[in-house]
Amino acid sequence: MNKSKSTDLIHGHIAKSIFWFSVPLLIGNLFQQLYNTVDAYVVGNFVSKEALAAVGASSPIINMLIGFFMGLATGAGVIIAQYFGAGDNGRLKKAVHSSAALTLVMSLLLTVIGMIGTNPMLHAIGIPADVFHDSSTYLMIYFAGISFNLIYNMGSGILRAMGDSKRPLYFLIIACIVNIILDFLFVKYLHMGVAGAGYATLIAQAISAILVVIVLVRSEGPHQLFWKQIRFHFPILKKIIMVGLPTGIQQSIVSLSNVIVQSYVNAFGSSVVAGYSATIRIDGFVNLPLQSFNMAVTTFVGQNIGAKQYERVKKGSRIALWMTMAVITTMAISLFFFGESFIAIFNSEPDVIQAGRTMQLAFVPFYIMLPVVQIYNGVLRGAGKSSVPMYIMVFNFVILRQIYLAIVTQMTSDVYFVFMGWPVTWVTCAIMFIIYYHKVNWLNQDSVS
Repeated sequence: MNKSKSTDLIHGHIAKSIFWFSVPLLIGNLFQQLYNTVDAYVVGNFVSKEALAAVGASSPIINMLIGFFMGLATGAGVIIAQYFGAGDNGRLKKAVHSSAALTLVMSLLLTVIGMIGTNPMLHAIGIPADVFHDSSTYLMIYFAGISFNLIYNMGSGILRAMGDSKRPLYFLIIACIVNIILDFLFVKYLHMGVAGAGYATLIAQAISAILVVIVLVRSEGPHQLFWKQIRFHFPILKKIIMVGLPTGIQQSIVSLSNVIVQSYVNAFGSSVVAGYSATIRIDGFVNLPLQSFNMAVTTFVGQNIGAKQYERVKKGSRIALWMTMAVITTMAISLFFFGESFIAIFNSEPDVIQAGRTMQLAFVPFYIMLPVVQIYNGVLRGAGKSSVPMYIMVFNFVILRQIYLAIVTQMTSDVYFVFMGWPVTWVTCAIMFIIYYHKVNWLNQDSVS
């Protein structure tokens, strides 16, 4: 195995191991977030607030379809990390090639679904008429190249499961720089509008996909990819699906719920949608450290369970939770004092800023709940208990959130209470995770077999 590129999280100081493994993930997530953020910035400043609303309105639909595959990719990463920790190179190799086969099948499937379903989905969530055409254009272009997104994410997931969080970061930085350059070229200088932002993203994602495939093909060790060996190994595929399917269902259903929430926001007009679009991207940056620690703790738990180091799993979970608590508190305070300036980066019209600030003030006091959700979610997935986070998050972020919105929108027409649909369910979700984590014997010695 190429030891210079892979890192085991089984030995050494726990806090340092998790932190330094998280740093490349954080930087990578930062650049991943910059993809759509730069799109939103460029169209919001050089096209119109309607164009900003169009890009923002497209995101929940993209996340709904991508989320399902990302869950499967997470399942593959957990299984590979556990085999890596156990030193089972034979099954690790089969897991890599089964993951590659799954990616190819899902790429074809999601391309077809996205291209056919774009306009019906936009009609279903009530996209404002002055935003519809641009939203449709952006989504069509995105789904035409969705396979690049899937290939990169599965490939980088395999590398991270082996302890290599650096090279996926390098490829993402390269792709993001390309995306930024092409965004300004296509939108500002060639006046291609929202379509230009879509093509910039497609090309950038293609570059990241090609780079990660090259690395896997040229890697040394059991995770090396051989084209002729790409096929389903069904016992391994079953394990990947058992871990990944609940996460995929969770992510896609939660994203579907956000699409429905988006339909409530759409009813307030394009200015509110634009404010929402700007704020949801700022919120994405706030969540980056949490997502990074989530990914790191999933790999940490997977490797240590594979090595049967169960006490190290529990200690690492506590450390990761306190780390994320400190980070999110700092970011929430910064957002409280400087949030309006961040919104103005995307669009400086007063009604857009007012709508975005309303959303921020609903979110900020409750950000402290998110570390509990993200860390316990990552720990349970790393332990192979991915169905539990699925049940908890689907109940809170889908069922409970929709019940809340259905009741609240009958009682008031204030958009603030629509935005509160997120933090109310963050609180209930965190409470359920705490109860399960501390009261149920979720950590057993049969996670790898």
